Amino acid sequence: MERDNRNSALAAAAILIGFGMLAYFMPTIMLAIGGYSPAVGGIVAVAFVAAFFLVLYLRGRAQRRRGGE
Repeated sequence: MERDNRNSALAAAAILIGFGMLAYFMPTIMLAIGGYSPAVGGIVAVAFVAAFFLVLYLRGRAQRRRGGE
């Protein structure tokens, strides 16, 4: 495995593990925040999904800038 491929695989694994752990605790987080305000709980859920796609977008953009695929 080449160095670039290994680094990309490690970065992808770190992103998926990080978001996976946060997704595991998301129901608890939403219930805790939803006790304060249901609207804020919904906003947190939408922000979580948006953050996932934002991270993937920024990673792809950085890869294109460096000449990767």
